[in-house]
Amino acid sequence: MKLHYYPDTDSLYVEFSAGSGVKTREVSNGLNVDLDVDDNVVGFDIDHASQRLDLSTLETTSLPLQSTRIG
Repeated sequence: MKLHYYPDTDSLYVEFSAGSGVKTREVSNGLNVDLDVDDNVVGFDIDHASQRLDLSTLETTSLPLQSTRIG
């Protein structure tokens, strides 16, 4: 899973799969989900992310991580 923040558009993309999304569905105003050909979730796009979320911290709990990367 990867988090991509785009300051020029103030959007946060949460990528669950490296595959390509073939369709996008709006879940709610400013929240879109990308789906692959089999309707599996590829990622979420959150518009106006800094207004909706606290982007100053990132916390994980009990994830079975094999590695972490910053930067």
